[in-house]
Amino acid sequence: MRGGGILKESMSDPVKSRSALGRRGLEAHGRAFARTLFTAMGVILTAGLLAGCGSVFGDSKPEMITNDPPSTIYGKAEGLVNAGDYEEAARQYEEVDINHPYSQEARKSIVMAAYSYYKAGQYDSAVSAADRYLTLHPGTKEADLAQNIIGMSYYDQVLDPKRDQTFARRSLGAYKILLQRYPNSRYVQEANNRMRILRDLLAANEMQIGRYYLRKNNFLAAINRFRSVVSKYQTTEQVEEALMRLTEAYMALGIVNEAQTAAAVLGHNFPDSKWYKHAYSLLGKRGLEPQEHEGSWITRIWNGDGEA
Repeated sequence: MRGGGILKESMSDPVKSRSALGRRGLEAHGRAFARTLFTAMGVILTAGLLAGCGSVFGDSKPEMITNDPPSTIYGKAEGLVNAGDYEEAARQYEEVDINHPYSQEARKSIVMAAYSYYKAGQYDSAVSAADRYLTLHPGTKEADLAQNIIGMSYYDQVLDPKRDQTFARRSLGAYKILLQRYPNSRYVQEANNRMRILRDLLAANEMQIGRYYLRKNNFLAAINRFRSVVSKYQTTEQVEEALMRLTEAYMALGIVNEAQTAAAVLGHNFPDSKWYKHAYSLLGKRGLEPQEHEGSWITRIWNGDGEA
């Protein structure tokens, strides 16, 4: 009877029976699908994390943060300098400053990083590190070294007289600061020697441009260049020619007083110069002689009463 009842019930409502069986089947299928989905998501998440690590660290092995004390890192950097590996030495010195900023080695590591960058030919980084050192530690014993590194970094980039002389001017300025702030520095002699070379180079550059303007009959522009040599680079070899070219340019403009003064200053200071002979001959063709005139800018500057 119980079995017949069940059979009768099933037969009497086949739709209801199929629905109940369908729901149970769907529920079971859904649980299986969920398990599969979660497993797949776990795999995807793991792969994503690994891919994320790859994007952070790149294809190479990730760099581990060292817990070495500053003295150990500094010593490693010194060894790299001695071995000639200046780029890596700079990185190690920078690590001391970044990871141990309050250590005894941190201060000197900045200027040594600047030195290492300079030796590696990374001049911008050298100047930047040296500037940072001077900003943070201007009165320390390594300050003159930092200033010298700036001068050297610009000096090594100086070009020939026919090119732009931005680096020469920057180097000259850096060496001037070195002499002014650190007159007893061990780098003073080298700085003086390089300053003489730089002044001569800058004067030669001014003369190169001045001659160009003179050939183009742009006499005012030429005078400005020769005036720069007389004003700023009196100790260079170019000053003799500059005074003669001033005589030439002023005569072309008919400004006789200045032409005579330029020739007179040239003859008084360089009587045996070939350039004085040219200036004297140029005036003689007009029946004139060298003569200093009161109020001339050439006289004022040469006597130290005008611009330096």
